[in-house]
Amino acid sequence: MSDDVDTLRTECLAALAEAQDQRGWDAIRVAFLGKSGRLTGLLKQLGRMDAEERKTRGAQLNRLRDELTRAIEERGREIEAAALDARLIAERVDVTLPVVETPRGGIHPVSQAVEEITAIFGAMGFTVAEGPDIETDWHNFSALNTPEHHSARTDHDTFYLPSKEGEGARVLRTQTSGVQIRTMLGQEPPIRIIAPGRTYRADHDATHSPMFHQCEGLVVDRGITLGHLKGTLIEFLRVFFGKPELPVRFRASYFPFTEPSMEVDIGWSRKTGEIGGGDDWLEVLGSGMVHPRVLANCGLDPKEWQGFAFGMGIERLSMLKNGIPDLRSFYESDVRWLRHYGTDPLAPALLHEGV
Repeated sequence: MSDDVDTLRTECLAALAEAQDQRGWDAIRVAFLGKSGRLTGLLKQLGRMDAEERKTRGAQLNRLRDELTRAIEERGREIEAAALDARLIAERVDVTLPVVETPRGGIHPVSQAVEEITAIFGAMGFTVAEGPDIETDWHNFSALNTPEHHSARTDHDTFYLPSKEGEGARVLRTQTSGVQIRTMLGQEPPIRIIAPGRTYRADHDATHSPMFHQCEGLVVDRGITLGHLKGTLIEFLRVFFGKPELPVRFRASYFPFTEPSMEVDIGWSRKTGEIGGGDDWLEVLGSGMVHPRVLANCGLDPKEWQGFAFGMGIERLSMLKNGIPDLRSFYESDVRWLRHYGTDPLAPALLHEGV
């Protein structure tokens, strides 16, 4: 009886030595230890033997099963390790080869301008507030003291959307001023926010786009004056354009949501386009003290709270800073243009002197 055990051991170990891959190894395991394997067949014969013979034969076969199990598992690990070594050799990367240069993307000038604006005002203590692109007529116009006859309310200037009965008109926001209204309705002063985001107007030429980006700012607190407004915007413009001595001028104007209202101009050269050079002036943003009616519309007592607001076109500032002549280029998806005007994605928005 021991002869067949020795033969089984010899044949199994010889087959394992010849196995070179996972498939061959698994076939040997099944042939000897599987449900229909040769050793399993011998174990099934134990039931036909008498007690004494079954005891001796069972111990012999169990020792063989343990021995073959260890041998099969060890050979399996060897085959697996050899396969891994072969794969590593086949997939080895030669780090001495020259690097293949691939074009790297850049940050879009609009995104870069938003980052820089946010960084500058963030250093002044402003936080970023957001609101929906689809606004109610009340948030976009009425709460901002815009009269019914104002030209901005016409279909010629504003994109109106279908609205349900009794819901009121809905529009694609024409400015991010609605974020100011929502902020004043949703939190108690003091408030110090900027609201960058997309805006929409029915206009399209070299300096206008149906969709563009604005950044508006709002400060509400006790004792706010024009001095706070002027100091904030002068500092922002000088830092953004990187010119500590940039001339800034405030010129009386009219907006329905501020009183008094002012256009903000910077010094530049009409002849060369240089910011801060020459004797000419260029309008860059609008501003003013928040109108008492706007404060009252948001549940704030104008006798207790005062504030200032401002708004600027992000594309316009980027065009001036980077010398971009046509607004439409921002949205033509020309990779060559983006490579020229785009910013290194690993370069952070840096703050210059003055903040």
